[in-house]
Amino acid sequence: MSSLFSAVCDHEQVLLCSDRPSGLHAIIAIYSTALGPSLGGTRFHPYADEEVALADALALSRAMAYKAACAGLDLGGGKAVIIGDPAVAKSEPLLRAFGRHVASLGGRYITACDVGTYVADMDVIARETRWVTGRSPAHGGSGDSGVLTAYGVFEGMRAAARHRWGTPSLAGRRVAVSGVGKVGRRLVGHLLDSGASVVAGDVDPVALARLRVEFPAAETVPDPDDLLDLDIDVYAPCALGGALSAETVRRLRAGVVCGGANNQLAQPEVGRQLADAGVLYAPDFVVNAGGLIQVADEIEGYSPERARARAAQIFDTTSEVFRLAEAEEVTPTEAAERLAERRMTDVGRLRGILLP
Repeated sequence: MSSLFSAVCDHEQVLLCSDRPSGLHAIIAIYSTALGPSLGGTRFHPYADEEVALADALALSRAMAYKAACAGLDLGGGKAVIIGDPAVAKSEPLLRAFGRHVASLGGRYITACDVGTYVADMDVIARETRWVTGRSPAHGGSGDSGVLTAYGVFEGMRAAARHRWGTPSLAGRRVAVSGVGKVGRRLVGHLLDSGASVVAGDVDPVALARLRVEFPAAETVPDPDDLLDLDIDVYAPCALGGALSAETVRRLRAGVVCGGANNQLAQPEVGRQLADAGVLYAPDFVVNAGGLIQVADEIEGYSPERARARAAQIFDTTSEVFRLAEAEEVTPTEAAERLAERRMTDVGRLRGILLP
């Protein structure tokens, strides 16, 4: 088997999308449709090369399948990546060409926002396909999915606090937030409202300046890497993936790690290293499911109250993951993956019962 097919063999389908006139180069990865159509955002990013982009799409789509399963949604996992700098390459023709490729899958993949794409982009893509969520309220959508992503992370953090310190209250805890974009900035607001103190970092000085205006009570550092050396209770990675490595574990002084970024573990073994170091890790695909819950609710006809109530259940799901991890003597990540795989198997098998 070629290296390409070896890389994608765990996935149901991988689609390469190209449109020379608009400059579109994209990959759509569908990990599983066992529970329903795959749903996952479109990431627009200047990847170093196609192999890095493919690896990201594959890892993210797998995480989306686990995320949907743990969240109790009847959805599978998919993800799309568009290769390029969105500040330079993004255009109406490119987005609409991408929309045509989404449409060609006939509903097997439903897209939404991710890093580098926004609600306005989803409205453009929707001019070519109906398989789009995360649309603007003017078009019946829920708007920016960062709203419930941040809320879900906050609920997951409360569950982690209860498991670690015996109370879900974050009052008096010091939380470091790495990345204050769509999710991190809103998470800071929840934390400050709960009585926690916050220190935040971001590579983008504009994002930090905006945070200081919106939340003057938050302390900031210009280099998010410096957060690892601070005396903190909780570390919240809210930027791109791979934030947690062996080096991170060595430097980290927090008792809990819980953030909004996808695929936080740079290597699978980092989950065990965190556990061995006495750090409680809340699996990212469990606690950051609020955004998926939000955009998935659009499929039924968006109800803010219903979506928020579903996102609040992330507290209970995270608590169940910690309970299962202790009962089965595995890491929280392994426990969450088992929880997802069991649901995908137990519920997914029902599709074998043929209907007229």
